[in-house]
Amino acid sequence: MNTSHIPQVEEIERACFPDPWSKKLLEDLLAEEHALTLAAVAGDGAVLGYVSLSWVLDEGYINNVAVRPDCRRMGIATALLEALRRQGLEKGLSFLTLEVRESNRGARALYAGLGFAEAGQRRGYYLHPKEDAIIMTLEFTT
Repeated sequence: MNTSHIPQVEEIERACFPDPWSKKLLEDLLAEEHALTLAAVAGDGAVLGYVSLSWVLDEGYINNVAVRPDCRRMGIATALLEALRRQGLEKGLSFLTLEVRESNRGARALYAGLGFAEAGQRRGYYLHPKEDAIIMTLEFTT
C-alpha cells in the first residue's frame, strides 16, 4: 500500500468499521518502521481490501483486515492474510495475532481456516456497539 491508496482505504474503513481509522493514522502507519500495510489492488487501480501488521521483537500484531463489502467472499482477505503470513515468516516472527468481534462468525471461520486458533477474550474491547473480542493467534513452528 502507498499514500495514493489512502482515499480508497478511508472509504473501506468507513464501510467496514463503526470507528474508522483517520487519514492521519493511515499515513502514520505507512511511515512506521515496524509496520507493514498491504493492499489488494485491481487492474484498474481500485483498492479491494487491505491488511496491516505491526511487530515488536518477534511478535506480530494484525491491526486491521478489511475488504470492500462488494468484494467479499472472493478470496481477497485470504490472499492478504497469506501474504502477511509469508512476510511474518520472512521477518522471523513467532506468531501473528489479532482481535475479532465475538459476533463476527464469518471472520472467525476465515481465520480458523488459515490456522489461527482462539487464544483468549478481551471483555468490552469494542465500543460501538459494545462487544467482546476474541483473540486469535497463528503460531509459527520451526
